[in-house]
Amino acid sequence: MRAVIQRVTQASCHVNQELTGAIENGLLVLLGIEDADEQEDLEWLAAKISNIRIFSDEQGLMNKSLADIDGNILLISQFTLFAATKKGNRPGFTRAARPEKAIPLYEAMIHQLTALLNKPVQTGIFGADMKISLVNDGPVTILIDTKNKE
Repeated sequence: MRAVIQRVTQASCHVNQELTGAIENGLLVLLGIEDADEQEDLEWLAAKISNIRIFSDEQGLMNKSLADIDGNILLISQFTLFAATKKGNRPGFTRAARPEKAIPLYEAMIHQLTALLNKPVQTGIFGADMKISLVNDGPVTILIDTKNKE
């Protein structure tokens, strides 16, 4: 799994001009799921997202987590995080999981993050043409890959 995590002061998702999810003060998480992903990847990534300390403390240092600031998550599925761009100019997406595997893992991530944060996670709609708006705070943008745990 890959996640692009953006610290935001606000973020929202619209599908067909209808709001599907919106947050203030928290994380916009773009989540890519690949064929090789399993429950272990999901659990590790959910714990990392919910505990990552990228919010400013009283001294302006990144020492606070979502729980510390009572923050929220907008979780968006994004298969393009597994784009292969080595050859040619048209990306390939063969590493991205097919919907029959990706949807259950995406839904499990929603439930896992909800449980860890003890509050609902806002979402987009899997596979839909989504319009995402955000105000990146910082900007702070972090990439996490469960197959490359740096």
